Amino acid sequence: MLTPERQKIILDLLQVQEIVKIQELIDITGASESTIRRDLSQLEQEKKLKRVHGGASRLHQKGEELSIQEKSSQNLTKKKEIAELAASIIEDGDCIYIDAGTTTLQLITKITKKNITVVTNGFAHIQILTEKGIPTYVVGGYMKPKTGAIVGSKAVESLSSYYFDKAFIGANGAHPTAGYTTPDPEEANVKQLAIKQSRQAYVLIDDTKMNDITFIKIADLKEATIITNQIEKDVKTTYEQKTTVMVVQQ
Repeated sequence: MLTPERQKIILDLLQVQEIVKIQELIDITGASESTIRRDLSQLEQEKKLKRVHGGASRLHQKGEELSIQEKSSQNLTKKKEIAELAASIIEDGDCIYIDAGTTTLQLITKITKKNITVVTNGFAHIQILTEKGIPTYVVGGYMKPKTGAIVGSKAVESLSSYYFDKAFIGANGAHPTAGYTTPDPEEANVKQLAIKQSRQAYVLIDDTKMNDITFIKIADLKEATIITNQIEKDVKTTYEQKTTVMVVQQ
């Protein structure tokens, strides 16, 4: 099978399903794993798809943003693994910021330390933090119904009063040159300030968002440590040239 034929099959599959696996493409095309990987690399360079661990995913519009209900069921196992790794670095006595988002929501469920203080702009986070008996401060401002994030000028003003040992941030994309991005400028403003106010910032992001760029930049890669699930070795190497990468061990 010629290269254009294989690549058309890959792109046609991504029109009907969100993610295609390398093994699936091997079975369909009869090509070797190394050939399929070369195809995916070329198509990614041409900005026709995005590579993820073990395959590729469809590209999305820069400003596309799913609701918290839609995002909560996506890649749930990966989010839980990332959350558990993130929770393991929280220490007694820490003052931490937990950003709105579904992966950071999972983080709260994994926290075992009790002698900590949390500040959050995630509306969905409040009840779980309260149930766990964790002293919590809530950022004031406007709550976005779609994502449950508290944002706006009041949120920024409120957040500017706090300083953190650690901040755990959500993002919709991470890219070697574009950095961390999100679809909403108002959420970006809050995330930017939380990173600035923290001694150490961590971005919790799964492999489906790696090498992705959404509408507005949050920060350069070097401004935070990436916590992610298993990613391709070459992808990890690329990001490690820019920042520290913590990967869930299988």
